[in-house]
Amino acid sequence: MDKIVSVNPATEEVNKEFDYFSQEKIDEILKKSTEAFNEWKNLELSKRSEYLNNAASSLRERKEDLAQTITKEMGKPIRQSVSEIEKCAWVLEHFAEKAKQYMEPEFIETDAETSGVVFEPLGTIMTIMPWNFPFWQALRVGAAALAGGNVILLKHSHHVPMCALEIEGLFREAGFPEGVYQTMLVDGNTASSLISRNEIAGVSLTGSTSAGKTVAIESGRNIKKCVLELGGSDPFIVLDDADIEKAAEAAAAGRFTNTGQSCIAAKRFIVVEDVIDDFISKFVNATRNLKMGDPMDENTDIGPLVADKQITLLEQQVNDAVSKGAKVVFEGGKTEGKGFYHSPVILTDVPSDSRVLTEETFGPVAPVISVKDEKEAIKVANDTEYGLGANIWTEDREKAVRLTRDLDAGNVSVNSITKSDPRLPFGGIKKSGVGRELSRFGFYEFMNIKSMKVY
Repeated sequence: MDKIVSVNPATEEVNKEFDYFSQEKIDEILKKSTEAFNEWKNLELSKRSEYLNNAASSLRERKEDLAQTITKEMGKPIRQSVSEIEKCAWVLEHFAEKAKQYMEPEFIETDAETSGVVFEPLGTIMTIMPWNFPFWQALRVGAAALAGGNVILLKHSHHVPMCALEIEGLFREAGFPEGVYQTMLVDGNTASSLISRNEIAGVSLTGSTSAGKTVAIESGRNIKKCVLELGGSDPFIVLDDADIEKAAEAAAAGRFTNTGQSCIAAKRFIVVEDVIDDFISKFVNATRNLKMGDPMDENTDIGPLVADKQITLLEQQVNDAVSKGAKVVFEGGKTEGKGFYHSPVILTDVPSDSRVLTEETFGPVAPVISVKDEKEAIKVANDTEYGLGANIWTEDREKAVRLTRDLDAGNVSVNSITKSDPRLPFGGIKKSGVGRELSRFGFYEFMNIKSMKVY
């Protein structure tokens, strides 16, 4: 493609077209970033926090128009877009508040007169971000890195160039020094090629497993720190003592929020056989109550997918399951007319080798799996190459805590859908990623943890 074309998924109309940045412009951006880092890292910590709070205030003031930009570019229902902007303000405020605590040197008694650990920023961090939460994904990484004294280059998805430029503009409006947060309109190959540049100190990618492999290879080849937040096929386990009504309502929310386009969405519903009929009945009813339509309508729960190719992939995954014997208990699919709409599908009796179970399903498709007991539930939950999040539904809290230790996941929620929280680390294991975002653990990912001894 010669240009980046922003398309409204609800209408298929072109929002705007953008030229890719030239090599000359990229070089200028990298130079600015290096110059900005030398100033930003030495800025008084309280001043950096003040800038972050300014950015949070700007987000809150502009949440309505920024939310509309999200919805126009990737189709998220407008209520959910507003919530995304509000959460971004929270993460900026969190790191503005916690930066002093996280940066505090740690003194450790050794054979030296004085010894301990200090925390120093690495430099320019390139963030390669996806379209599904265009503000949140960028800012949950950016907030921590900026608070620690790093500077940011954002390479965003080609689906959301308007969001990418709005994010850069946000920091400019908040008074950040020039070059501290910059957006680059480049393609994936160009971004990968930049990892070798001396100006880049580290890379954070949120995206597919294949994209993660590419970044990991380039980072390893050039000995650069990288954090990878990749795909998921999160299990949603319902035990026989669960509140089925509550679990079914949460299942609909956990699977179909953002039209199912979320790495931490519940994607495999594993239900103990004694309660599976009740769960399916209530899950189907909860899904039927969701409203699909114009994402700009405040009452819409399910909007369009980001692009037509996502519909094609979902159809292939569903058809594969049905051809192998899966039953369709809630029939949906591609809808007629303008827009990239795909209504929800719920499947049962899904064979274990079906693509809806072995691959990540990024859209409104929900396979339900029957198991005999909690032991089999855990076994089925762990039977995946992914390990991002997991949910357990049971009224026995003590049992739930015990079972969380048996789940191969970076995040486990009991009687709730999975949600990232700035106060807790976020990330996965296995092919769901490397490293952590958010909390103090995410803060230290792009810091030099320097040991010092004075004799």
